[in-house]
Amino acid sequence: MNNKIIIINGPNLNLLGEREQSQYGSITFDELKENCLRKSKELGLKVNFTQSNIEGEIVNIIQDARKNFDGIVINAAAFTHTSVAIRDALSLFKKPIIELHISNIYKREEFRQKSLISDIVTGGIFGLGSEGYILAIISMQNLLKK
Repeated sequence: MNNKIIIINGPNLNLLGEREQSQYGSITFDELKENCLRKSKELGLKVNFTQSNIEGEIVNIIQDARKNFDGIVINAAAFTHTSVAIRDALSLFKKPIIELHISNIYKREEFRQKSLISDIVTGGIFGLGSEGYILAIISMQNLLKK
């Protein structure tokens, strides 16, 4: 086990700290990245933290992850509700996957309450703010130990 994970962030998450702070908090994307890298290092995990607003790029990242990473943490953001392509790519990744959302998608607008990936991931973290990323990293470490 190499303990290499990738954290994939979908559209508009690069604007954390600027957008809808009532939903996403005031932490910036760069602060979130630093927190995740610090926690990962503390736990002995090697982490690649990435973001894209482009669906096809996320598909490529997931496909490449099959060869290079032991686990995926994904906040697919709006693509959670719309992207069969991301779902299909994730289904080919035969290692642990944690779905993550800063807000609780099940307490939001009806169209956000459907996740196309929840039934194929190992587990999910919803509505715990940016702390959800830290919990996902800890959970992934535990999954990789098994």
